This record gives sequence, structure tokens and C-alpha cells, in this order.
Amino acid sequence: MTGATIDQGAPPSWRVAGLALVGGAVAVALGVYAQAHDPTGETPYKLFFTTTLNLKVWFATVALFFGLVQLFTALRLYGKVGIPATLPPWFGDLHRLSGTLAFAFSLPVAYHCLWALGFHSEDTRVLAHSLLGCAFYGAFATKVLVVRAKGLPGWALPVAGGLAFTVLVGLWLTSSLWFFTTVDFPGV
Repeated sequence: MTGATIDQGAPPSWRVAGLALVGGAVAVALGVYAQAHDPTGETPYKLFFTTTLNLKVWFATVALFFGLVQLFTALRLYGKVGIPATLPPWFGDLHRLSGTLAFAFSLPVAYHCLWALGFHSEDTRVLAHSLLGCAFYGAFATKVLVVRAKGLPGWALPVAGGLAFTVLVGLWLTSSLWFFTTVDFPGV
């Protein structure tokens, strides 16, 4: 591997492994930063929400919604579901836009988690959430690299996308769902 490229002569499975290692490095780097950084405790933004925490819970929920849209559109593009029966010309654009929006809504959440809160391990839920937060961006980085790479096995993109989506669901379960069922709902 040189720079951001993977040796095109390497067997496809080794190229997938190389891309996964890059994503793993992203996840580890975020975890190391979150652990080493002194959390500021700041609440930098809340928009029209009553607290930054409420903003984060709802932004994570919106990110999950767009993740679900991306999952559905991917399943349709791969022919795994038959709805809609005829693909409109904009369907691929919807798939890409939903992924972009899911990522965009996750960024303010991640920024606050990393900058203001840091990495925590005081209980199982918080530890799982901290680990999943780092893993999401590693899985997302891997998925983006897999999308851009040529000549990979057909399973690489569905596995990378499925992993990113699964980690996003885990993040939502350990944050937003927990908040909605334990702290406050609707939380605006």
C-alpha cells in the first residue's frame, strides 16, 4: 500500500483487507484521541433544541433514518427487493444523497462526543457507545474506500455498507433509544 492507494496487483481479498485496515486505523485514531483529549464539557450548539444532548439524540435519529433509506435503496439497486417495480432515474442519486445526509447528521454528534465528552467506560452502555462511535467512522471510511476501489470482490461493498449500517444502529440503540426510554421523550 502506498499513500491512499491499494496495490492493484494484489489479490482482491488482500486489497479489501488493506482497505479495512485503513478503516480500522481511523477507528483506533479516534479512540486514542477521545481518550487522550481532555474533554471540554462545552455545549457548543443546540439550535432550536433545549440542550445539546437533545440535539444529538434527534440528529442521531435522523442519521439512522437516512441510513435506513440507504439500506433500502441499496437492497433495491442490488435487486434484493422489488419495490419500486421500475427504478426511477433518480434512485441512485437518492441512495448517494441518503448516505451523505446520514454522515452529515452524524458529524455534529461526533464532534460533541469527541471534543466535549471524550471516551468513557464507566458502565457497559457508555463503553459500548464510545467503542461503536469510533467504529462507525472506521466502518464508514472503509465503505467509502471500497466504493471508490476497482476490481474488488462483489461481496466487499455490501459487507462494508452493512457493517457501517449495523454499527450506526448500535450507536443509536446505546444513545437515542436509551435517551428516549430512560431520560426524556420527545426530548426537543
